[in-house]
Amino acid sequence: MELNGGSVVAMIGKDCVAIASDLRLGNQAVGVASNFDKVFPVNDKLYYGLPGLATDVYTLKEHLRFRVNMYRMKEEREITPKTFTHLVSSTLYEKRFGPFFIEPVVAGLPTATELDPHPKPFISTMDTIGCITTPKDFAVAGTAQDKLYGVAEGLWEPDLEPEDLFETISQTLLNAVDRDALSGWGAVVHIITHKEVITRTLRARMD
Repeated sequence: MELNGGSVVAMIGKDCVAIASDLRLGNQAVGVASNFDKVFPVNDKLYYGLPGLATDVYTLKEHLRFRVNMYRMKEEREITPKTFTHLVSSTLYEKRFGPFFIEPVVAGLPTATELDPHPKPFISTMDTIGCITTPKDFAVAGTAQDKLYGVAEGLWEPDLEPEDLFETISQTLLNAVDRDALSGWGAVVHIITHKEVITRTLRARMD
């Protein structure tokens, strides 16, 4: 995890969910790029973040794109956040003897169905071999995860509106990566609501 650096955080709000990552790509203490995005869309209601080894980020991203497209063709519907979490988990567990050095974070809004007319926002995180955790408040991963835990515990509140959630996740990420030498150099935040996805890029310290 410490070779390329990078951190991801996801938070639950009131009928919305947010996921954010820093933009630094490094070779340990040496900065390589400041535009390395670690959060990728699956569809309009589902995003996932891949902090960890940069080569594995691209490999797993393409692998998941293939698996999701196959699911879409076979099932003729969009994949749900919970199903996608189990897809990522099984993909990681397949490689458990030579694992991807990635700790994925998934954030999404399930679509209402007859069985579940009022679904709650969903976030999850995994370790490198796919052991799932589904917290009800926030999920963190990456080299700054200890700092992210501390700041998020202090700032997160239940039932935040989208704009308040954006402010909370932005302050959490920026304050955490300022205390971590391997993360930072800007950030990107995605706020997912039932109407739209709001994406904003943040400036951060470059030292």
